[in-house]
Amino acid sequence: MKIHAGVNGRSAAVGAGVLALAMAGLTACGSDNNSSSSSSGGSSSTSSAAGGSSTGSSSSGSSSAITCANGTLSAQGSTAQQQAINTFIKNYQTKCGNSTNISYNGTGSGPGVTAFTQKQADFAGSDYPLAASQQPQADQRCGSGKALSVGTVPGVIAVMYNIPNVSKLNLSASTLGKIFNSKITKWNDAAIQTDNPGVTLPDLTIQTFHRSDGSGTSYNFSNYLNKTAPTDFPTAANKQWPGSGGQGQQGSKGVAQAVQSTAGAIGYAEVSYATSNHLNTANIGNAAGKFVPLTVPNAANFLNQAKVDTSGGNYVFNFDYTYAADDAYPAVLVTYEIVCSSGNESAKLPELKGFLNYLSSSDAQSQLPNLGYVSLSSSQQSAVAAIYSGLS
Repeated sequence: MKIHAGVNGRSAAVGAGVLALAMAGLTACGSDNNSSSSSSGGSSSTSSAAGGSSTGSSSSGSSSAITCANGTLSAQGSTAQQQAINTFIKNYQTKCGNSTNISYNGTGSGPGVTAFTQKQADFAGSDYPLAASQQPQADQRCGSGKALSVGTVPGVIAVMYNIPNVSKLNLSASTLGKIFNSKITKWNDAAIQTDNPGVTLPDLTIQTFHRSDGSGTSYNFSNYLNKTAPTDFPTAANKQWPGSGGQGQQGSKGVAQAVQSTAGAIGYAEVSYATSNHLNTANIGNAAGKFVPLTVPNAANFLNQAKVDTSGGNYVFNFDYTYAADDAYPAVLVTYEIVCSSGNESAKLPELKGFLNYLSSSDAQSQLPNLGYVSLSSSQQSAVAAIYSGLS
């Protein structure tokens, strides 16, 4: 039986709500995090969680933001950034014409990095930077240069659920850790009831879904659980889902569709997949035990606390899971573009630099909140653009 949770006749209002939150998200990025918005209430439906709709942003890039170059680029990797990349490819190619061809295949972060190191992709998208074990092979692929990990597209991880007649749900990190380690198996378990006083929860078996493929979304979600509730989720973060039990699905699309079609299901994915499948999302617990709703501004507030490591020419975000403001949503990710600092094919270099520079431009970044992502701050955009401008 297919259940469409969380629609409730509100689809006509989604566009206006998304636009308003998009503007709020832009304001939040680069802010000083002094927002006083409450995180204790509000609907957990993705219709109020800031976008993700593929119809929300179709504007083409401005002439000043795009430097055209002829040729063909092939890239693959992260499914989390795919919706944003597809939009930006359309913008770039609309501006530059038929002589420019860019393709992006959402194969997952792990396969994307493998394709890059094997010279099957001109750049890759990965929701975690190159690991120390991956760096030598990636550097070898580049020949004369070092392979860089450049954080460019920040995103939000939704905890999606399908519980009949439950449109609002709080889940602490401890409770989530137990659910995704098969220690809690019923929706009316006492721990979930404690998180949700006054909510009638059914005597329904929990069906957990996770990524079966190597995934940066898995890495970042398991990192949030491990850092925030290490007792209940003691396994270190891993691109191969480290929890016990549950059912694996290929890609974020597969996880979202499994949750959407299964009563009692729960899973995680980048927020656009929750929105496109009309799924409710949970308010999740931070390090202080406060429940934070999924919104672009809340995700931006958490991301703005990250420390950025620029060593080796990289641009890597290190999240502070101890940060526990009421308006800071802690399940986030950043997609890194994996690219050679030098040693790129000379025939492809102008187009490679042109497209990646467009990704870091204010024009492209300003479109991200309307797609359910988070913009880099203006200073971060400048730093990332400088890296891409220096590719050779």
